[in-house]
Amino acid sequence: MKTTANGPRERYDRLVHAAQQLPPVTTAVAHPCDKISIEGVVEAAKLGLIAPILLGPPARIREAAQQAEADISTFPVEGSAHSHDSAAKAVELVRQGKAEALMKGSLHTDELMGAVVARETGIRTARRISHCFVMDVPGHKDPLIITDAAVNIAPSLADKVDIVQSAIDLGHALGFQEVRVAIMSAMETVNPAVPSTIEAAALCKMAERGQITGGILDGPLALDNAINEEAAAIKHIVSPVAGRANVLVVPDLESGNMLAKSLSFLAGAAAAGIVLGARVPIILTSRADSVITRLASCAVASLVAEARRRSAAGAIR
Repeated sequence: MKTTANGPRERYDRLVHAAQQLPPVTTAVAHPCDKISIEGVVEAAKLGLIAPILLGPPARIREAAQQAEADISTFPVEGSAHSHDSAAKAVELVRQGKAEALMKGSLHTDELMGAVVARETGIRTARRISHCFVMDVPGHKDPLIITDAAVNIAPSLADKVDIVQSAIDLGHALGFQEVRVAIMSAMETVNPAVPSTIEAAALCKMAERGQITGGILDGPLALDNAINEEAAAIKHIVSPVAGRANVLVVPDLESGNMLAKSLSFLAGAAAAGIVLGARVPIILTSRADSVITRLASCAVASLVAEARRRSAAGAIR
């Protein structure tokens, strides 16, 4: 699969190919009760990315499969009464160690995440839950991680430590040779009137002191001098990150959401999504996602699960 309506997706093809070299990740799929969600599950299973367990009202799942003209006869199906019940039972499979990933079906994101973060029955860890877009941007040579544009509305400095660490861990799982993290703001100088610049400076110092590990941080950086080497040179910013960042940490959800959607709708980028910080990776897909984007999200989850298998010390507990 080399093209979509938006053109080549070679970076996503590489992610899918890398995940195909691994065993399919056992994935609890919460409420796949419409044509689109079933199609994504079946295609990912065909490519060997996931081994799905479907949780939802069996009659509705079968109806969705008929609409999609999809064969789900080999997939285990565990019945539920409604979407909230589907989410709870999918999370319970993870708690029982029967699934290494969680996937959103046709229920609302809030329903699934509510089950994930439930105090007594959820799958939270000590780390703050956060979302990463893995973006395939035309004209940009490498995948670009943007965080957090979907979960944390106005993260504190402590939250951002976890957000940054999860993004770094994701970069390593995806095979980045070097994880170069730009802490974003509207400017590249520390300005007491702009809180995001102060937090950026603090995060960089925390990385120097070993409170954040595995990546190279710089900030504050504006978007131009984070990803464009010429812009960084004009501003006389000399660092291994400036102009070469492959992780962008945004100040808040609003700025991150606008950045990701601008890249998608103005630059033709595709955006695979993954939620990190829970016991397992969580695949969040949108009804508007293309097939290759859905597959890339599954591939990212597979690579994250494999990274956790390889190193118990690197797993989030």
